[in-house]
Amino acid sequence: MKENTHPTFYPDALVTCACGNTWTTGSTMKTIRTDVCSQCHPFFTGEQRIVDTEGQVDRFYKKLQARQQYLDDLEAREAARISPERPILELELGTRATESLAKAGITKVGQALERLEKGESNLLSIDGFGRKSLADLKKRLRQLGYPLPELAENTVG
Repeated sequence: MKENTHPTFYPDALVTCACGNTWTTGSTMKTIRTDVCSQCHPFFTGEQRIVDTEGQVDRFYKKLQARQQYLDDLEAREAARISPERPILELELGTRATESLAKAGITKVGQALERLEKGESNLLSIDGFGRKSLADLKKRLRQLGYPLPELAENTVG
């Protein structure tokens, strides 16, 4: 048998727990430090607490918080996407339609929707804004998720 192949065995190795409890046992290490022992572990004490030695609970809560933040951001983006305060320019209707709406004082999507609620003829009465422009406006509003008034929904589009 080869000599010096086995580690030194200490029959009186000192074990120290994070709670302060100490005891002796046999080991290949002279001193051992542990985070949890039978004096402080919830299974043995009956106490309801979380033993988080590796930060797993904190990581879980961070992930949970990040998910909630992501959902809040999605909701805010969705609300901004169908905001009545959105500029008409962002609809990319075309130069003529956008300029004729601007001359009529309609610069925001909410204003166009209000006019559309009163009827299509209200928008068609704007100089330079014809049926094609109206169809393009309604098509783009639908693509972006805006709810169109029922009067406007049935006729052109």
